[in-house]
Amino acid sequence: MDMPESVKMILSNLEAAGHEAWCVGGCVRDTLLGREPEDWDVTTSALPEETMGVFDGQAMPTGLKHGTVTVRTAEGPVEVTTYRVDGAYLDHRRPESVTFTHSIDEDLARRDFTVNAIAINLFGELRDPFGGRKDLEGKILRCVGDPDQRFQEDALRILRGMRFAAVLDFEEERKTDASMERNRELLREIAPERIQVELVKLICGKNAGWVLENHPKIIGVFWPEVLPMVDFDQRNHHHCYDVWQHSLFALASTPPIPELRCAALLHDIGKPSSFTVDTHGVGHFYGHANVSCQLADEMLQRLKFSTVFRERVVRLVEWHDRNIPRTDKGLRRSLRSLGEADLRLLLDLKRADNLAQAPEFHGRQEEIREAGEILDKLLEADACFSLKYLAVRGGDLLERGYSGPAVGEALNWLLDKVIDGELPNEKKALLDALDLP
Repeated sequence: MDMPESVKMILSNLEAAGHEAWCVGGCVRDTLLGREPEDWDVTTSALPEETMGVFDGQAMPTGLKHGTVTVRTAEGPVEVTTYRVDGAYLDHRRPESVTFTHSIDEDLARRDFTVNAIAINLFGELRDPFGGRKDLEGKILRCVGDPDQRFQEDALRILRGMRFAAVLDFEEERKTDASMERNRELLREIAPERIQVELVKLICGKNAGWVLENHPKIIGVFWPEVLPMVDFDQRNHHHCYDVWQHSLFALASTPPIPELRCAALLHDIGKPSSFTVDTHGVGHFYGHANVSCQLADEMLQRLKFSTVFRERVVRLVEWHDRNIPRTDKGLRRSLRSLGEADLRLLLDLKRADNLAQAPEFHGRQEEIREAGEILDKLLEADACFSLKYLAVRGGDLLERGYSGPAVGEALNWLLDKVIDGELPNEKKALLDALDLP
């Protein structure tokens, strides 16, 4: 197995000092799958103070209670943790205590899933007491030992399992899947910030739609607003899926950008409460975008998303049902309101939203493509769509006697005239326009 030189150095130094040392967890899993590991973790028979002694000034005690020492290397920090057996998990998140052990197998036995309970040493020897490599080959996600015990120890493992299934395109083993559902209420005891991190990784997985479709009740523990979407018949010829399936199909049809995936998941969250049926038995959802905005904003706040993230998602949800004009003037106005980045995300969302409708209505793809082409041409021509690109600055107006709020009002008036094509974006023409009676 190919591993960084810094990791080889750590393993070699520990072995030379008479200790066992293994790479373990996600780095081994990802390498066996042909993926690039995000980081490398080492586990060792050496006690924390022994590890500190081996690496002297290179080592920092970053988690001595749990046996973790961080070794500084030229390629970045590497965590080195002593083999351990976990004590009781009273808060369903972290063990109250740990006991150090000399057995690598006992250390692997406390881990969450078999695919994360594989270790490899400097000599290429694999330690795999729970059949993790076989599960990797079969693309199966299976708990180490009793699934109920694993999830009751750390409830966040439920979302981690869903995330692994989504990102790695794995299928959850039957007992593991059932236990995730059975223990889902334990997620109420997990900090919202921790749920947020796992949820973002989950929804960006290539298999996120399938995983979410199979576990709406788990998502409903912290976002109960999604539950009315499940099996909600839209009773409209534009739609061949229920609201939940439609949202997941849209999510799966977008690039894996967190804000965009989140907007796709929540764009129709307000439909169930906005539902009406006309005299012909056809379903309608008047004003559902506004309701979806309010619900999405509350849901994102509940999980402590940043203000920037939340406002971007809510803005996309607000705009998802609006028609995007296919004219220079209309696109410039949209650019002014959203900016280039958000307008491009909106086009992606509208494209996915349309693909999640009945196939006979996919003709809107051409309209969205045309809007994208107009947008590209405007940007190539350096079109003016915000005050940043206006040929006149506030200082120019101050020189002409403007002051206070009048400066901003005049600049915005000029920008409107340029966007509407009534004035060229030229300094003289703009200043002359201000002199008109």
